[in-house]
Amino acid sequence: MQGNAAFRGPMGLAIHATFYLLLAASTARYLTYHGVSGRWVVVAALVVTLATLYAVVVVQSRRGGPWQPWVWPVLTSWVVLVWLAPSFAWSAFPIFFLCTSVFPRRVAYPVVAGLAVFAGVEFASFSGRTEWPVLLAPLCTGALIVLAFGQVQRENAERERLLGELVDAKTRLAETEREAGMLSERERIAREIHDTVTQGLTSALLHLEAADELRDVEPEKARDEVEVATASLRDNLAETRNLVHYLGAPDLTTQSLDAALLAAARGYVPSAQLQVVGDPVSLPDGVRHTLLRITQSAVSNVRRHAHAQTVGVTLTYLPDAVALDVFDDGVGFEVADAHGFGLPAMRQRVEALGGTFGVESSPGEGTVVAAQIPTAKATQ
Repeated sequence: MQGNAAFRGPMGLAIHATFYLLLAASTARYLTYHGVSGRWVVVAALVVTLATLYAVVVVQSRRGGPWQPWVWPVLTSWVVLVWLAPSFAWSAFPIFFLCTSVFPRRVAYPVVAGLAVFAGVEFASFSGRTEWPVLLAPLCTGALIVLAFGQVQRENAERERLLGELVDAKTRLAETEREAGMLSERERIAREIHDTVTQGLTSALLHLEAADELRDVEPEKARDEVEVATASLRDNLAETRNLVHYLGAPDLTTQSLDAALLAAARGYVPSAQLQVVGDPVSLPDGVRHTLLRITQSAVSNVRRHAHAQTVGVTLTYLPDAVALDVFDDGVGFEVADAHGFGLPAMRQRVEALGGTFGVESSPGEGTVVAAQIPTAKATQ
């Protein structure tokens, strides 16, 4: 039921404290006017019973146990106590809260109304005369409590509904991003295969066809064509192995990020070195994966094109971001003349996380690939 959380929360603590305070005050008033004579033993027994039953309700509700069945004995004890000693009618107000917490509205409304009328009559009986304010006060207070508590219940239900929708929306967004990442990865792999393996196989096939045509006419040229085709196939075999190595990325769940980056770099260039700057912090999976892929792509390019003697990777933890630099002392190139899918794919990965990507290079001066990703934005 919607009111259970409120009954067990801070509001519940206030209600419980009020109940016991009013019960104690009513007991003191009864002793002041009647002493320990007459019905005192019965009244005292009912007070102890009511206090104990109410305590059972409180303890069971806070433990998550079946506390609702204990409410009826509480109400019964209270009604009998008020009938014998009307001064205990003052504890009606916490009782109203108890009813609205445990019963659905279709039951809580008539129960609270009946208890309010009963409390008003008992108030009038110990005041010695019939006064409309005394009769109406419990009824009006009960109505206000029911309406206010009902509004709290509806607001809690609406809040829970909105939170549920927010969780669902975040789940759908994560699934969409994951699907988009998979599609992007498939496109990247397709272009990588097209730019390397497919073109190399096509070239080898053309040379082999040419050799077939020339083998009876010009055997020497046919042999040359076969050698070129053989060299092309060897290169494609190496490209295929690189691609398989790229897809078989180090497991980020079983090792630290710096260890995974170093393993990825040395998979292409065994002498590669890694330096970590700043205090390492936990990064989102998407950021870790992107840093790994950039390292693989950048060092793979170094292996294929740069003819470098030195390859270094620097991972820098900034206050609100993480930076990755991959540098080499290879032949370099004109950035404006760069072509292929590698660099654009790296840029897309970084910019998808709100980061910045750049390449610095010139012929004979080596190359630096730099990426910076904001960790706060990526975590959201």
